[in-house]
Amino acid sequence: MILAADAGGSTCRLALEREGTRIELRLGAANVTSDFDGAVATLVSGLSELANSAGLALQALRPCPAYLALAGVTGPEIAARVAAALPLDRAVVEEDRRAAVAGALGEATGCVAGIGTGSFLARQADGGFSTLGGYGLTLGDEASGAWLGREALAYSLRARDGLEPASALTGALLDEMGGAAGIVAFATGATPQDFGRLAPRVTAARGDTAAERLMRRGAGYIATGINALGWAPGEPVCLIGGVAGAYAPWLPREMAQALVPAKGSGLDGALALARHLADTAAQGSG
Repeated sequence: MILAADAGGSTCRLALEREGTRIELRLGAANVTSDFDGAVATLVSGLSELANSAGLALQALRPCPAYLALAGVTGPEIAARVAAALPLDRAVVEEDRRAAVAGALGEATGCVAGIGTGSFLARQADGGFSTLGGYGLTLGDEASGAWLGREALAYSLRARDGLEPASALTGALLDEMGGAAGIVAFATGATPQDFGRLAPRVTAARGDTAAERLMRRGAGYIATGINALGWAPGEPVCLIGGVAGAYAPWLPREMAQALVPAKGSGLDGALALARHLADTAAQGSG
């Protein structure tokens, strides 16, 4: 019996695999940096629901190998705090990138661009795992939905000042937000999710000068990052996340030709990693 979780800023998914049967559920947000107590409460509630669905007491889950892929795990200290707060004795707590890559690629060598509200790039090869980016919108998250929305507004201001070519998109954004003053007021209190809601305006604006420039910039970041991770032509590249697929037409030809669909989800990857923990433990005791 194994346990897995894939938790982010909007949803938390948990699964229990027992005797070939998989029980799965979805709950609300669980980001251990932005709301530690709330995230732990969500996880404990989910574990209790899983146990109940399996006809077990929550205590019966305590010895299970568990891999928890959680947004907001920024280092070993917070991972240890989470592990200590859960009713599990064999939980490995990590940030959610490794599980996302394991779900997308299985055990194959390849690269993953995770482009949703935020962004990260990663590569696995020969048992190794490397990653870059994902530093949040203030300092990074290039190519992400939040980045696209913010950059669309910044570009609109530059277009108003005559520093960039204006377009239908920039004109619409200026009109809808009440000009430059409205854009500045919006941006002052906007969250990454607020900026991210503007991303579809960019990704859908075919032929728009401003939108195309932003898409090229985002794709350039993805390509540069994947190359920095050691990608070689022909090696699979997987785009995951709500915004990722929009970049496919903008990637360099060799990279676009290497695109493959994701084999599974982050929860699938977390289960695979939990299974590996169980196998390793079995070998050690054997």
